[in-house]
Amino acid sequence: MSTPPLSSLSAIALQPSRKAARRGAALAIAVFVPFLAFWFWVAIVDGPLGFLTLAGREPWGMQVLLDLMIALVFGLQWVRNDARVRGIAAWPYVPLTLVCGSFGLLAYAIRRAWAKPAFVSP
Repeated sequence: MSTPPLSSLSAIALQPSRKAARRGAALAIAVFVPFLAFWFWVAIVDGPLGFLTLAGREPWGMQVLLDLMIALVFGLQWVRNDARVRGIAAWPYVPLTLVCGSFGLLAYAIRRAWAKPAFVSP
């Protein structure tokens, strides 16, 4: 009896259960809704590009902006790879992430809970 390659075993072992995926989506929704309300409030008060003013004026503001951009690039790479495996179109989440930041990643996390499991057959 032959054993499946280690890469196949690790891919299967790392797949969350449907219940765990739905809990993750519930957490993403719990973060998404109040964060969206706060985002709209800040955009109304300071304008949708107010963060650029802060980043240009404050070194820590620029540091946080650059840190966010790095994290979003890594998040988009995950979305692209995960969406391909699950058969989900990644393109709606990429521009949403580029324009609205974390909202695109949170929206994808919510959507993927209802996608087909990404099992790798041994």
